[in-house]
Amino acid sequence: MSETSLLNELNATIEYYVNRNGYQPTRIILGYKAYSSLMKDKTFADEVNNSAVNPNKRKYKKLKIKVTKDDYQLELE
Repeated sequence: MSETSLLNELNATIEYYVNRNGYQPTRIILGYKAYSSLMKDKTFADEVNNSAVNPNKRKYKKLKIKVTKDDYQLELE
């Protein structure tokens, strides 16, 4: 799966969640392989790396990121 298509899927999922529920999700749950693929995308990596000094508190679009043991998990909470 390419980084760009995964990033587009993530952005579309966030947009759908907001349109459906009327509010932002609290966090993004990503599998470790999905996170690794997304970090290869420059725009995603720049935003995440500049969001916090502590790697455990990184954010994308002001949403907390939680990395799991699943391969390509992509969920919103």
